[in-house]
Amino acid sequence: MPIKKLVFLILASFIISSCTSSGDPQPNIKIAKAIKKEGDTFQNQGNYTAALTKLLEAEKIIPTDPYLQNSLGLAYMGKNRDDLAITAFKKALAIKPNYTAAINNLGAAYLRQKKWDMAMEKFNKVLESLLYPTPHFPLSNIGWAYLGEKKFPLAETYFKKALDKRPGFITASHGLAQVYLQSGRVDKAMDYLHKCLQRSPKTAIFHADLAQAYGAKGFGYQAIKSWELVLKLVPEHSGLAKKARTRLSELY
Repeated sequence: MPIKKLVFLILASFIISSCTSSGDPQPNIKIAKAIKKEGDTFQNQGNYTAALTKLLEAEKIIPTDPYLQNSLGLAYMGKNRDDLAITAFKKALAIKPNYTAAINNLGAAYLRQKKWDMAMEKFNKVLESLLYPTPHFPLSNIGWAYLGEKKFPLAETYFKKALDKRPGFITASHGLAQVYLQSGRVDKAMDYLHKCLQRSPKTAIFHADLAQAYGAKGFGYQAIKSWELVLKLVPEHSGLAKKARTRLSELY
C-alpha cells in the first residue's frame, strides 16, 4: 500500500475515533446539568449536604456555569458558610454580570453577615431591573437591612412595599411584625399577627412572633402555648425549634 494512502487511513481513523470518544464535551455537559438538577432538588428539600455533594460533582465538569455557581452559593448558605457562598455568587456574576438572582443572593449573604450597606447596594441594583419578576424579595431584604440598623420607619416602609407587590408574603409579614415588636408597638404587633394567622394558621414563624409579643406583655401562659405550637409545626432539629425549646425552658 502506498505510504500516502496509509497515512491518510491512519489520520482518518484518528479523526473518527476522536469524534466518537468520551472526550466530546457535550454528553458530559448534559450529565453535569442532570447532576445539578439532582442537587437543586435536594436543596429544595432542605438537604443541603446532599445538595452540596451533587453540585460540587457537577462543578468539576461545568465550573464556569453561572447557574451552577448560584446554586452552590445557596447550598453554602444552607450550611451556614456565607463566606463560601459569597465567593460562589461572585463567580456567577463574573460569568454573567446581569444575573439578578445571583445579585439578590449575594445581597442576602451580606445581610446575614450584617454588612447592611453592601447588602442594600445589591438589592437596589436588583430593583433597577424592570424585568426582575419577583421584586418583593429585594424590597423585603432592604426592609431587613434597615431593621438590622434599627431604622424602623424605613424598615416598615420597605416591608409594606414588598407586601404591596406580593400580599401575604411571609418573610415581609414576619419582618413587619418584628418592626412593631422591636420598636415597642406590641399591641399593634399582636393585632397584625392575629390577622396573619387567620390567613395562614400553620405558619410557625407567626406563632413565634406572637409568643414574643405575649412575653413582652407578660402573658406567660399564652406565650407557652404559642411556643409549644411552634414545636409542633417545625422540624425537630430546626433553628426555630431550638429557639422554642430555649424560650419554654425559661418560661416553665
